[in-house]
Amino acid sequence: MMTLLRKASRAQLAGAAILLLLLIFAFVLPLIWPQDPVRQQLMLALQWPEWQSPFGYDHLGRSLFARLTSAIRLSLGLALVSVLSAMIPGILLGVLAAWRGGIVDRGIGLLSDTFLALPGLLLVLLLTALVPDSALMLYVGISLLLWVEYFRLSRAIARPILNSPAVQASRLLGFGPWTIFRRHLWPEMAPMVLTVGAFGAASAIMAIAALGFVSVGVRPPTPELGLMMTEMLPYYDEAPYALLQPVAVVFLLVLSLLLLAGKEKA
Repeated sequence: MMTLLRKASRAQLAGAAILLLLLIFAFVLPLIWPQDPVRQQLMLALQWPEWQSPFGYDHLGRSLFARLTSAIRLSLGLALVSVLSAMIPGILLGVLAAWRGGIVDRGIGLLSDTFLALPGLLLVLLLTALVPDSALMLYVGISLLLWVEYFRLSRAIARPILNSPAVQASRLLGFGPWTIFRRHLWPEMAPMVLTVGAFGAASAIMAIAALGFVSVGVRPPTPELGLMMTEMLPYYDEAPYALLQPVAVVFLLVLSLLLLAGKEKA
């Protein structure tokens, strides 16, 4: 842990600090101060912050504190699961293509080119149109959008390593594919794959918020950052703080992940 902290740049440490604070806000505070994010209290509509709801209320009298914490959990959870679901098959297919070559490499490469030919946002919209109001389709669409990056990156890294004398020696000694991957491939892949993963999580959060803003994906009353912006936009003059809160949260989430994705110190 101390070694990682020494290697991390100031930007990465700042990103980790911002993300940690957001995680505490989203996961720890609701345990101490539980509130229902969908409970409506119309008498409190657009009320300013108070002790019971330190972030105020939306147009239906729902606690913005409760809705923000729930929306952060949804966005981060979907982004993390989407990135992992794209990273694992992307890496495995990239290593397989580099290892086998020939028709296997061409076949998987053609599959990845097919996904690249279809605009990513259009793919997500098609899936959410097939099964509307489903966070599952949102997750599947984002995962299908991201896996190509990990495939192309891992294939490019694996090709020269698999032809290196160290890997040839490991094969002669009888080491299996898993050992070769763990000892030779993953140490070289990990820094770049994790960097791409942080960028991918940031892209996923922005995609979820953008789709929520146009009312695609999750639907009311589920708290979601983009959906919260859409709901509060007509009330900007009366309660500007209510609109700016989800905007600020999206900004901080994306900023923290982009800072974490920064390069290590030389």
